[in-house]
Amino acid sequence: MRARPKQVSTVTETIPLHQCLAKSRKLDNGNVVSGRLVFSHCQIVGEVARAMILRMPIWLRSALFPEGSELIAAAHDIGKVSPTFQKKIYSALSQKEDAVLALLKNEDPTQEKLWGGHAGVSQASVATENPSLYIAEILGQHHGFSPNLSIYQATSEVFGGANWHSQRVELLTQLKVALATDFPIVKDALQAKVLAGLTTVSDWVGSGALFEDPEGDWKSNIDVALDEAGFVCPQIRPNLSFQKIFGFEPKDTQLKLIAAVNQPGVYVLEAPMGLGKTEAALYAAYQLLKNNSATGIYFALPTQLTSEKIHERVNQFLKKILDETTLHSQALLVHSNAWLNMGEEANPGGTWFAQGKRGILAPFAVGTVDQALMAVMNVKHGFVRTFGLAGKIVILDEVHSYDSFTGTILDALVKALRQLQCTVIILSATLTQERRKSLLGLSTSCNTSYKPYPLITAQPNEALFVEIETAKIPDVMVHIGHATEIAAIEEAILRAEQGQQVLWIENTVNEAQAVFQLLAARSIGLGIACGLLHSRFLKIDRACNEDIWVRVFGKNGAKARAAQGRILVGTQVLEQSLDIDADFLVSRIAPTDMLLQRLGRLWRHTETVRPAIAKREAWILAPDLATAIISPEQTFGSTVKVYAPYVLCRSLAVWKSIDDLSLPSQIRELIEATYAPKAECDDMAKHLQQLKLNRKKLEGLALVGLSIAGSTQAEETAQTRHSELETTEVLLVRSIQVAHQGVYVTLLNREKILVPQNGRSLGRKKWRELTITLMQNTLKVADYLAPIAIDRKHILWLGDYFYLGKPEFNESNQLRVALVDESGAIRSLQEGLASEKYTLTYDERIGYQAKKT
Repeated sequence: MRARPKQVSTVTETIPLHQCLAKSRKLDNGNVVSGRLVFSHCQIVGEVARAMILRMPIWLRSALFPEGSELIAAAHDIGKVSPTFQKKIYSALSQKEDAVLALLKNEDPTQEKLWGGHAGVSQASVATENPSLYIAEILGQHHGFSPNLSIYQATSEVFGGANWHSQRVELLTQLKVALATDFPIVKDALQAKVLAGLTTVSDWVGSGALFEDPEGDWKSNIDVALDEAGFVCPQIRPNLSFQKIFGFEPKDTQLKLIAAVNQPGVYVLEAPMGLGKTEAALYAAYQLLKNNSATGIYFALPTQLTSEKIHERVNQFLKKILDETTLHSQALLVHSNAWLNMGEEANPGGTWFAQGKRGILAPFAVGTVDQALMAVMNVKHGFVRTFGLAGKIVILDEVHSYDSFTGTILDALVKALRQLQCTVIILSATLTQERRKSLLGLSTSCNTSYKPYPLITAQPNEALFVEIETAKIPDVMVHIGHATEIAAIEEAILRAEQGQQVLWIENTVNEAQAVFQLLAARSIGLGIACGLLHSRFLKIDRACNEDIWVRVFGKNGAKARAAQGRILVGTQVLEQSLDIDADFLVSRIAPTDMLLQRLGRLWRHTETVRPAIAKREAWILAPDLATAIISPEQTFGSTVKVYAPYVLCRSLAVWKSIDDLSLPSQIRELIEATYAPKAECDDMAKHLQQLKLNRKKLEGLALVGLSIAGSTQAEETAQTRHSELETTEVLLVRSIQVAHQGVYVTLLNREKILVPQNGRSLGRKKWRELTITLMQNTLKVADYLAPIAIDRKHILWLGDYFYLGKPEFNESNQLRVALVDESGAIRSLQEGLASEKYTLTYDERIGYQAKKT
């Protein structure tokens, strides 16, 4: 049982409300002075929330934001009227207030971590004044996590006793008068999450630069702040045809999806790669926006790379449909260099600036599905995502038969989005019938008869469930070859020498790097270009590589294709959402749905000019099935660490005898042959049992992440996709030199930049630009492969530019920093080895490598 903390003193004398500070502010010269009072800041946040709600359509307000919601936002900081908080803020001022500090001399602000800081005091205080448990919990969570108040009450001595509590009650009364409202009735936990998001975001906006000066007029700045933060009503151009927006006439499948998506609900489009599912979903979104049936779009994709490429296409779409007067007329990319100008949390080094949740708040955003999944998880600030998605069109692209972990969370997300008045459009080329039913929340006992393909499934909120068959799509024949890696290397080089564009997809970064090095060495002097794409490049190098290779393999790469043959090696980032077109494909064996995705990159565009000798052909690198069943770990190699042995064996059994394939007509057949339930024996029965056990375990782990009970997870450690491996952010630079003005950092491209310890001294614009430059020189790797962590004090100078984690909340160091010498070797900042177990290197062509010493 947790011990009761030491009660230092019972404070009977209070600080008057007109002296209770909510904020301090740091001037450009580094001095810290008094900011706004608690009442003033709370009132501002309440009015920001009210103005934000008034910008929402009536149907969304009436469903989720009852009258009085603004008072919840306003009450978030009443807990700052407490002795420990006031001691902390007054102690930080450059010019000390001796009388106040004398009154608070016995207080210990470090104790605040025991009860969740001032948010915990807000929760305890409002719990005595309002019977709704939801409202008190919203206030306690406004910094992202639920405080532990099991041994505390509003009048606890550490909160200042009865006198300080009376002050907080008086403050709440004043706020009710100022806002002319009382607390609303919150009907359920999901609505509470939405209102928690409203509260936190209103706090961030109300803490922004426009409200910092306590002497300044704040009322006239509310609309400006909301405009700048992206809370704008899009102005949609009317009467735009599909052809006008996209430049071509819609196909039958596209027309039928557009007709079906006429109100909030869940819609699933199953159709082959290259059909134009993206355009169909976007035009359906246009129709809803035009009719004021949605507030914006969040386009969610499986990976960062795919989201970056779709981002370009979405912006072209927005340019066509939005009136020129619309603010924020481009989609915010969760991983881009566009940052919202909001409060302290949104400054460089703040959690908001560093994390992807800012993207979901924008009216139009493109990002990874992970950011949306966290809207239904018990993750720090997960409710901000819940709030950000409310009323939007959420397009979930490239949805396949996710593992049980991600699938469980995704099912919960789709269910919640319906309650949030969202329109959910799910796009997939390769769904099993069981997975489709699960996403739609249908009973497993409902009709499982063989369905046509393509297929549209519509489940509107206010209409009947319906399945819509679309026109058949003409088949193309793909030749499937089966070969060894050695033979495939020779064939890839031969095809490239003939001027063909070759795509080679591996299942792990290490395998991709190894194959690339072999091919690059073999192709020297042959006039062949070789490239590599995977996730372990610095952001700046990855962006450069992607731009080059996606352009060459894309729709407009005709001139470049004619110049020479090429081989592009990569991982799963190449199989989804990228509009790339290969003449010849080599792929390591993978689950059937993944292989079909990869085949979607082969001869993608009919208008592409190819060498006359080219054939629509893919080679699959796969072991012997009998051997694989007996010993999958040895036979499949590192692939078995990515995909389940049972699924790999089932996939191999399907593909081993295929020499020619008709697409898209065989897609449904192949998927069901791989995933349909089947009685097994001997080794396959063991693999199936292990798969079932793993699924049960993953479902349980996912449910833990979804549970509101227990501790709130940090975003950095919360898992939306199951992995036994934690990842960490790594900043790689050439050198670091401490100087009087700050720290001189030489980047890998030889650029030398000055990083002042006080980022604010640069001014907001330059501060953010410098942060972006630093972030572009980072990558994420598995924690065990990262450079060793060094004492936090050695990287505190980066605290204004990166979120380093907060030790008081048991958050570990969120950043590793290491040096790269001229040979590419990675070394510790302290000049020792960067890792005791691995030799670490970085090369702009190969990326980050870790080899056992």
